[in-house]
Amino acid sequence: MSATHQPNTALTHTRRSLLACATGILLSAQLSPAAAQETAIKFQLDWRFEGPAALFLVPVAKGHFKAEKLNVAVDAGNGSGGTVTRVASGSYDMGFADMAALMEFQANNPTAPNKPVAVMMVYNNTPAAVLALKKSGITQPSDLNGKKLGAPVFDAGRKAWPVFAKANKISNVSWTAMDPPLRETMLVRGDIDAITGFSFTSLLNLEARGVKTEDIVVLPYPQYGVKMYGNAIIVGEEFLKKNPEAVKAFLRAFTKGVKDVIADPKAAVATVKERDGIVNADLELRRLNLALDATILTPDAKAEGFGEVKLPRLALMASDVSDAFGTKDRVKSESVWNGAYLPAAADRNIFAATKKK
Repeated sequence: MSATHQPNTALTHTRRSLLACATGILLSAQLSPAAAQETAIKFQLDWRFEGPAALFLVPVAKGHFKAEKLNVAVDAGNGSGGTVTRVASGSYDMGFADMAALMEFQANNPTAPNKPVAVMMVYNNTPAAVLALKKSGITQPSDLNGKKLGAPVFDAGRKAWPVFAKANKISNVSWTAMDPPLRETMLVRGDIDAITGFSFTSLLNLEARGVKTEDIVVLPYPQYGVKMYGNAIIVGEEFLKKNPEAVKAFLRAFTKGVKDVIADPKAAVATVKERDGIVNADLELRRLNLALDATILTPDAKAEGFGEVKLPRLALMASDVSDAFGTKDRVKSESVWNGAYLPAAADRNIFAATKKK
């Protein structure tokens, strides 16, 4: 064979090496867990980045969602009603919202596409409460008869007020509406006699306005005959249909995060501060502990199982919401809840975690 027809062995070897290298990179990418396809989830909270937001920010920071092949983005909210609406619109895939707000949306929009559904109960008891100053003479629900109350129109406690009023035989109250930042200020000024709000939010807001803890009266709805559920994780109908395994994975990762938060609330609040540097860590640690004690680590949650609901209790709440909120249709409890995506009961035993103060 002449020199012009001899194969270029060096070039052939180089080509083979490049091909082998490319094949190896491709196989490595296919086999690497980090390179596996992640499901993106846009998640909206019910409120600002405060202590309780740690329940969702900790599993992000600790990589629990990543380990489940999820890419979760958590955004602040401005009220449960807004969160429900945005999940329904498809702007967000999942969210954290008050069960009563979800019920109200479904009953008022019976033909709406992509209606959100609750898949995990987080606040087993509503945090709604009436708060007053001791100097007003209000110490029990009956003292609210004929008084002037105030709250934003969308406040969960105000919307559920008819349920509280009926349970405690309260009548002849008048209401003043205001923006959230003015609620506690108006109470301190004496413009109103009492307010409704989440106990762990309004209590600390009053303290921030110079009121001593011992001078504040808190009447939690659950302690006075209102056994309504609080906030749940909700999912849009379409996302749930297309990504059932991702929803199961989200709830598994979230549950791990809740255990981390309970085990070390101080570290959990540090995670919140990393997300929003202006938060007061000491204040938010108190808020987180109050929220855990009032809504998550409760006897009701322990009896029912964290994340679960009891259908008779849910049905009673649906009836109460239908009456109190004056919904277009009656709330159908079976349409707002789907517990099929929950982790196993043993994995949801958050009560085994030791809570630090």
